[in-house]
Amino acid sequence: MYKPQALSETLRAKIKAVKLLITDVDGVLTDGGIILDDAGVEYKRFQVKDGQIIPFLKKFGLAVGAVTGRDVAVVKRRCEQMNLDFHYHGVKNKLELINRVLVERNLTLEQCAYIGDDIIDLDVLGKVGFSAAPKDALPYVLDRVDFVCTLGGGKGAFRELADTILHVQGTLSEALHRLDIA
Repeated sequence: MYKPQALSETLRAKIKAVKLLITDVDGVLTDGGIILDDAGVEYKRFQVKDGQIIPFLKKFGLAVGAVTGRDVAVVKRRCEQMNLDFHYHGVKNKLELINRVLVERNLTLEQCAYIGDDIIDLDVLGKVGFSAAPKDALPYVLDRVDFVCTLGGGKGAFRELADTILHVQGTLSEALHRLDIA
């Protein structure tokens, strides 16, 4: 049985408005670590459960994307595997880019949820309708978000957030019974 965190009515209203879920990558979909081999090839570890929920989010009308400050081939490959609606890499001004995405999709900041963990995410976290962070985000990030996941980056924080959104929007139960979506 799924047991979400207790949420205020104000927070539930914010979550119900969400039509677009955007994630940072390093520190959210990964634990933030970087492994480099002698040839300079970068490796990252992703939590597969984070990607498993994306078809369900899409089925129930949410768009899903990633915006990351780093530009790394392995991250692009993972975003493609996850079949995200969009992913942007090497972005220094995330809020500016996200505002363009919202205009393209005819959405507002209030309809956008964002999960991030570091200083580069603060502008976005302060403007979107629903903001979240993994439990191991920096303290000044945790102080500024609506929702702190019980899980850390690369440990299922994105999945916890996605499950929470689906639960509040009343579609998680159907997703659990519609395993043919994936």
